[in-house]
Amino acid sequence: MAVHFKQAAIVGVGLIGGSLGMVLKRQGLADSVVGVGRRVENLRTAVELGAIDRYVSDAKEGVRGANLVVLATPVDTYERHLKDWAACLEPGAIVSDVGSVKGTLVGQAEGLIPERAYFVGAHPIAGREKTGVAAGSAALFRGARCILTPTQKTNRQALQTIRELWEAAGSTVLSMDPFLHDQVLGAVSHLPHVVAFSLMNALVEIRERTVPGLDLLAYAGSGLRDTTRIAASSPEMWRDICLWNRENLITMITVYERHLATLKQLIQAGDGPGIERELERGKQIREQLNS
Repeated sequence: MAVHFKQAAIVGVGLIGGSLGMVLKRQGLADSVVGVGRRVENLRTAVELGAIDRYVSDAKEGVRGANLVVLATPVDTYERHLKDWAACLEPGAIVSDVGSVKGTLVGQAEGLIPERAYFVGAHPIAGREKTGVAAGSAALFRGARCILTPTQKTNRQALQTIRELWEAAGSTVLSMDPFLHDQVLGAVSHLPHVVAFSLMNALVEIRERTVPGLDLLAYAGSGLRDTTRIAASSPEMWRDICLWNRENLITMITVYERHLATLKQLIQAGDGPGIERELERGKQIREQLNS
């Protein structure tokens, strides 16, 4: 693989940023990997785990000398970060990200990057419900999809470099319009997370209304665990995703509510054949995920 960086800076050394740092170091894709973050304990762990070589709290210091800078912080922080340190970028430096929302964020980032540097949007569709670099792994991205979101302004060589980076991480790399990305991921990722969080909150209310004092969750089996695993994800990250993809997400929640209401009506009416038809349709669609 031809991709190689003199210095890479990872802004936000959590699960995704830390795992990418492990890839960069273990495959020799960067001479030096610098972590930028707020929590010293987490950054020390990142050094111990081999995700970064050193760390700084001042992002300006971290990006100076870097020819790759990866934004791995909540998407709502991008503007603040870029306004803070974009002027410190080296000529030819590539700034990329790992955010789950693109859309207007990509154009915003492009507008904040000086002409001597380049921005390439990227979204590795890989993760766990656990957060922090301690949950990271150099194998996290193997077999996962990574979506790049170029625009007409995207430098072709920078795009190719980021493609090679994610291919080196073991990902299948695709390209997609930033706004189409938000529609697609709103349906298959953002909506399921909202549903999982809401289901857990509903169970709390159900417990308080029907069986107060009983530890309802102690009786949960694998069905609830499988359905709500993603509700253990970072509320901070998902708050920002909900806000930045709100229009798509509201549309999709409305569609989901309509299907839930249909099933509710069938149950209320005691319509066994109707219930079975709805469930069978959902079962057939779910089986497509296994093919």
